[in-house]
Amino acid sequence: MKKIYVIITCLVLASWFFLDMIGVYIGEKYLVTQSFSEDGLFFVIYILSLLVFIFKEKIGKYILNIWLIIWLSTQFLFHWITTITGLGASKIEYFKDSIKLINSEKRYIPDLYHIVLHILIILAFVILNIYLYEKKRCYGEKTKDNF
Repeated sequence: MKKIYVIITCLVLASWFFLDMIGVYIGEKYLVTQSFSEDGLFFVIYILSLLVFIFKEKIGKYILNIWLIIWLSTQFLFHWITTITGLGASKIEYFKDSIKLINSEKRYIPDLYHIVLHILIILAFVILNIYLYEKKRCYGEKTKDNF
């Protein structure tokens, strides 16, 4: 696998996440509200992690991998754990005008934006690690900081 596939996947994720920085409204509903004040730090850290990976892969692979794990864990805790436990009553009200794939009045189910975001985070993590595994296997990196 080529590094460009990792970069493209991560740029698609960055583009999707950027929608959170500007907000996207469609009529009375929204895909995502403008949340720079809440999520801007995550966005900046992700972009910096991606840039370090692109230009300094030796250390960047660790930084990007760790950040993707932290980000996915945070998303899981704030979105899916409430779905699993059924403790998301306040989230139902908070996200009531968002575009949803599945609408529920009794249980919080993440909206379309967050479902796609979570899939893209997982995809970026998987593609990155496939690339690193294949690079190590095929080229046998001869450094101490192997994958």
